[in-house]
Amino acid sequence: MTVDLKNVIGPGFYDSHRAVREQRAHTLVEEGGRGSLKSSFCSVEIVLWLLKWPQSHALVMRQMGNTLEDSVYSQMLWAVAKLGMSEHFLEKKSPLRLIYKPTGQTIYFRGLDDEMKIKGIKPKFGYIGCLWFEEADQLRRGENAVLSVKQSAFRGSGSNPTLTLISFNPPANARNWANRYAREQQPGKLVHHSSYLDAPRDWLGKEFLDGADWLRKTKPLKYRHMYLGEMVGSGTQVFDNILSRKITAKEIAGFDNIISGVDWGYYPDPWVFIRTYYHAATRTLYIFDEARGNKMQNAVTAEIVKGRVAPGELILADLSDEKACADYRSYGLRCWPARKGPGSRELGVRWLQGLNAIVIDPVKCPCVLQEFLEWEYEVAPDGTVLGTLMDANDHGIDAARYACSRIWQRKGA
Repeated sequence: MTVDLKNVIGPGFYDSHRAVREQRAHTLVEEGGRGSLKSSFCSVEIVLWLLKWPQSHALVMRQMGNTLEDSVYSQMLWAVAKLGMSEHFLEKKSPLRLIYKPTGQTIYFRGLDDEMKIKGIKPKFGYIGCLWFEEADQLRRGENAVLSVKQSAFRGSGSNPTLTLISFNPPANARNWANRYAREQQPGKLVHHSSYLDAPRDWLGKEFLDGADWLRKTKPLKYRHMYLGEMVGSGTQVFDNILSRKITAKEIAGFDNIISGVDWGYYPDPWVFIRTYYHAATRTLYIFDEARGNKMQNAVTAEIVKGRVAPGELILADLSDEKACADYRSYGLRCWPARKGPGSRELGVRWLQGLNAIVIDPVKCPCVLQEFLEWEYEVAPDGTVLGTLMDANDHGIDAARYACSRIWQRKGA
């Protein structure tokens, strides 16, 4: 029986499928909202993996073992049936397994509430070469659980190819380990975001689409989180206007007034340098470069900055260390202290909050991006959100305030 994969894999996942087929990625992070087809894609990809690599077995996991049968086990049965291969797979319930009859390859199912059961898996031949962590945001040990399982499961794979699938609906809070993991850039790792809008409408059905549309009209924030898979925050985040995307060399070449910012630090607080450009017409701030470190003298950090800025580029730095600013000028850098005044921290943050967008390059500025996404207001013991800004993990944000200080301190800015 011949099956057209276009009738099985949603069009939004073609690039992910090609990346696996061409071995351009060994880790796929599939994040998205309800109805995005990410679980369908992962389950189909596992079957295709076993067919391509006859010595490989697969392991499918969720946090709780007692949820496997009604979730990922049923999902794998769907994939097998959709590929027209039901008669070639043997279903086992105790423990849960699917066995490919022609070769004996096995799809194992385990809960991460008992990781020792994973260490006890010993295939009769070959190796475990494919892992799927479903509902990964619920893993209690987060990335540590993923690393531990990979270390145990892939131990016998040798030089053979492996594939790790990680799927989840992005939690509202940017601090969740899965959201952080998705932001981290790693060789061989592909992160793909999807939503029901990428799926063929007839695959979802009228009832699903009507439910999504009703929520869009009546509860837009919940709709964005549930159906679009957006990190909408938990109500404590300081910034709601962060856009994470690549800022191209062509864009940077068109920036006509780049201003850098420096937050002085030594240890434990880091020294942080960033480059920014403000587009006044669209009220958009671009942050496209960063450097940071600890226990570095001014002469050392000045050399780092020299290698990143254009001749004569303005650098505005924390007023609290005027000697450091003077040192930078003696090294040939155009560095001046940012003006401060009563409430300047709060005023600067308020100006940043009021921008239409703060665009941050996730590859060039991962630490600054994390700060902006995760910075929160303080919360009282009873859960009440206070108006007080957290005084921690905001060094890149401070550098941005300094870089833009001459802009936001102008009347009408």
